[in-house]
Amino acid sequence: MSSHAAPAPRRRERTGQNEDSMHEALIAIARAAATPTPTPSQVDPNLVTPGPWGFVIIVFVAIAVFLLVWDMMRRIRRGRVRADIREALEAEQEGAQDGGAPKTERDDGMSDQP
Repeated sequence: MSSHAAPAPRRRERTGQNEDSMHEALIAIARAAATPTPTPSQVDPNLVTPGPWGFVIIVFVAIAVFLLVWDMMRRIRRGRVRADIREALEAEQEGAQDGGAPKTERDDGMSDQP
């Protein structure tokens, strides 16, 4: 059995010419794309400051944030109190359905009923 396969193609040796030309091309692009230095300009300092209107707006925003946080805390407190009341009412209803007075606990952890 004889096989007449074509010989494997020979690999070209790297000479480094492509790498050198690529390196030079990248350097040329980097030099062309360099960031230019900004030239100093004369800017009126009164035009870049917030001025009195900026101060008024900042004070208004600060007051609004304070009032919103205050209202949020009030609503959270109110929700907690309502939840506590709801739990107490549910405990009373369960106690009434069981036929006895609701079992409550004192501050020291002891129950009121024997």
